[in-house]
Amino acid sequence: MKDKSDTYHFSSISQLMRYLGQPAPLHPLIGWVDYSKGVINTFEKGTKISLDFYKISFKKEFSGQVKYGQGYYDFEEGGLAFLKPKQIVISSGTTDSYEGCVLYFHPDFIRNYPLGQQISQYGFFSYDVAEALFLSAKEKDIIGNLFATIAGELETNIDQFSQDILVAQMELLLSYSNRFYNRQFITRKTVNHQLIASLDQLLDDYFNGNSGLKEGLPSVQLISARLNLSPRYLSDMLRSLTGLNTQQYIQNKIIDYAKDLLSATALSVAEIAYRLGFEHPQSFSKLFRTKTDHTPLAYRRSFS
Repeated sequence: MKDKSDTYHFSSISQLMRYLGQPAPLHPLIGWVDYSKGVINTFEKGTKISLDFYKISFKKEFSGQVKYGQGYYDFEEGGLAFLKPKQIVISSGTTDSYEGCVLYFHPDFIRNYPLGQQISQYGFFSYDVAEALFLSAKEKDIIGNLFATIAGELETNIDQFSQDILVAQMELLLSYSNRFYNRQFITRKTVNHQLIASLDQLLDDYFNGNSGLKEGLPSVQLISARLNLSPRYLSDMLRSLTGLNTQQYIQNKIIDYAKDLLSATALSVAEIAYRLGFEHPQSFSKLFRTKTDHTPLAYRRSFS
C-alpha cells in the first residue's frame, strides 16, 4: 500500500475503506461515506495519499484545512472539492479532513458510458484543492439532495438498472458543479480581476526584463505556477472573464509587445523574435500574421 516515495497508494475503493475502518462498499467500483457516522481511522499529519479513482467531497459546515501541494483549502464556508486519479493529497492529521460526505468512483464504473469520455471536460478535477467550489445555501441544498439520492440508490439492491441510474445521477451532479463554478468565477470577479492584474504584471516583468532571451516563451505552466494556480483553473477563470484561455491570453500579450518593438525600435524582426522568447523568427512571423493579418515588416512599414 505504501510505495517507495512514502505515499499511501490505494488501487481500489475497498482497500481504502478497510484502511479507514469503514464498511466495504456495496459496489466495488463506487463508494459512499458519510463521515458523521462512525469512527474514522485517520492518516498521520503530512502523509501523502494517492488514489486510483475519483473523489468528490461535499462539506456543508466545516472548520479545518486540507493541504494540497503547497497550499491549504479552508472548508469553513462549505463546498465541493474534486480529486482525479493519481493526484497527491497531504493529510492534515485530524478528523477535520473527514467531515461531510464523500463519493468515490473508479474510472471503470463509467468507462462504457459517454461520461467516461466526457469527464476530462470537467476541468475542476484538475484544480488544486485551494480552488475548490464554495456553495451558497441554495446550492448546498441542491448538492445535498443529489448526494442523498446517490446514497439512496447505492443502498438499494443492485439490479440491471443500478449502474445506468447512478451514472445519470453523477452526470447531473457534475453538470450542477459546472454551473456553480461558472457562477463562482462571476461572483468573485474582484478576486479574479486581481489575479488578472497579477498576471499582467508578471508578463510585463517577464518581457521588460528580457527573460525571453534566457528562458524562452512564457509557458502556461510557468505562469500558473508563479500565480500559485493550477493551469486548468487559470485557463477556465480567464475564459470566463475574457473569452480567452491562458495560452491565447499570453499570445495576445506577446503580440502587443511585438507591436511596440516594431513601431518604436530599430530592432530586426529576428532580434525581436529572440527577445520575446521564440527559438525561430519564422515562428514569430507566423503567429504575428495569424493574429494581425500582417507580417511584422508590413506592420512596421505602416508607421513609415
